[in-house]
Amino acid sequence: MTPSFSSYLVNDVFGDPSVYVEIRWSKRALLFDLGHNDGLGPTRLLRANDIFVSHTHMDHFIGFDAVLRVALGRGKTLRLFGPPGLIDNVQGKLRGYTWNLVDGYPLTIEVREFHQQEIRQACFHANTGFQLSEQPACPHGGLSESHPFTVLEDPMFTVKAVGLNHRIPSFAYSLEEQFHINVNKQKLHEAGLPVGAWLKDVKQYIWQGQPDDFRFTATIYDEHRRDEREFVLGDIRERFLTISRGQKIAYVVDARHDEENEARIIALAQGADVFYCESPYLDIDAEKARDRYHLTARQAGLMARKAHVRDLVVFHFSPRYTGQGDALEREAMDAFQGI
Repeated sequence: MTPSFSSYLVNDVFGDPSVYVEIRWSKRALLFDLGHNDGLGPTRLLRANDIFVSHTHMDHFIGFDAVLRVALGRGKTLRLFGPPGLIDNVQGKLRGYTWNLVDGYPLTIEVREFHQQEIRQACFHANTGFQLSEQPACPHGGLSESHPFTVLEDPMFTVKAVGLNHRIPSFAYSLEEQFHINVNKQKLHEAGLPVGAWLKDVKQYIWQGQPDDFRFTATIYDEHRRDEREFVLGDIRERFLTISRGQKIAYVVDARHDEENEARIIALAQGADVFYCESPYLDIDAEKARDRYHLTARQAGLMARKAHVRDLVVFHFSPRYTGQGDALEREAMDAFQGI
């Protein structure tokens, strides 16, 4: 089975925190946090229209400028999601530049910040010099709960968050595919049907919940010939597709280890295929980690074990351990594997 999501750290384990998630076959990506990200390059940055910010400490937000620069002048909408204060911080970034020559530029930046009882929403349009346009708030009770709440719902996947204590709210996120759709290419070949872009539409119809009797016309290209054919969704599903459990990725940064944070992290990461978890400190420095509102490698490994994740990736190592990255990874993996 080819996974739908391909994820990786934007920087090395001592660099700024950020995870990039490519959604295969769609030329679309998601970005978790905005640390230094020039290394992604313009093409990958432009694919990341949806950005999930944990909080706006410099190492999690300095990459906003790179995203803005590459998106400026493009006909697209950037969407940012995050904790209270995100709108003010985006506005502050935008106010740091002069915008007298952007008349007619089509870029729009939408920001949603999640409070205990409401979601604040704002837009910044390039053609107005990125003046703040605040939208009516939506009722919301997610942050008062200990379980994850939804920040983005897409036909294919859902992104959820929990607020963690970092002396300020720091959001942790999970990305979960509704279900995975696998195409049996051999059966398609036997039926005389090619693999192609038309299958993306089929998957979209299924994620959208179209019924089995839904009829659609697909454009089929076979040996440079173009053909329009009508199909019934249920027939395609039964003959050529396998539906299975969807992929799940969890992302946790900047949180002190305490009972409440641990419960929220475990609930968010439960059953994840990949769990990206910060671990700036070795456990011998647990008191230092607690004072700085961060985790140790051992704490990350134990929570990964309790959450029954498949793979653990630790990162965001403190520079005090430069040259000791292996020790941090080993401590986390020993705790994860129960050694």
